[in-house]
Amino acid sequence: MSTPSKIGPNSIIQTVGALETAYGKQRTEELLTAIGQGHWIGNLPSEMVEESKFHALVTALEKEIGESATAGILKESGERTAKYLLRVRIPGPFQKIVKLLPAGLAFKVFLYAISKNAWTFAGSGEFDYDSKPSQIITVKVTCQSHPVVGNFYLGTFTALLRELVNPATTISADIRRKVDGIDCRYACSI
Repeated sequence: MSTPSKIGPNSIIQTVGALETAYGKQRTEELLTAIGQGHWIGNLPSEMVEESKFHALVTALEKEIGESATAGILKESGERTAKYLLRVRIPGPFQKIVKLLPAGLAFKVFLYAISKNAWTFAGSGEFDYDSKPSQIITVKVTCQSHPVVGNFYLGTFTALLRELVNPATTISADIRRKVDGIDCRYACSI
């Protein structure tokens, strides 16, 4: 039997934080309890979590508050995760160097660095990027979830690229369900 794939705890920590920002602490606790996710109340993870736990939270949220509201929460969660990464995980000297590079080169250098630790957010899925002829980021999610989960990655990549590559970066997302999971394709305009 294989060990379940794990992802970073910010997937859950920041999603709960985004819920609290949107709904307030009390309503968030009521919502988490109602969707069978009450175990996160006062018990947020501090280490890597099984990716299925994040996807279960997303699926339960979507059923309860709808696709559009869940997409907004996940985008905010991704942005909050990016802020955490910039503050705690991505070394300051690396950030300074990347910001000095031309946008195209900064994109390649940054995404190359991200690819070395992609398992922390892709779990059992796959991560890839391409810079020519255009800047594309792809995440393939193999854990059972709904396409709405792609908004978490959209928020994260948008915030990181705006901070490190070009503040005017925009991303167009194409998120599709596949037989074996979800394909998320992000076309970046830097």
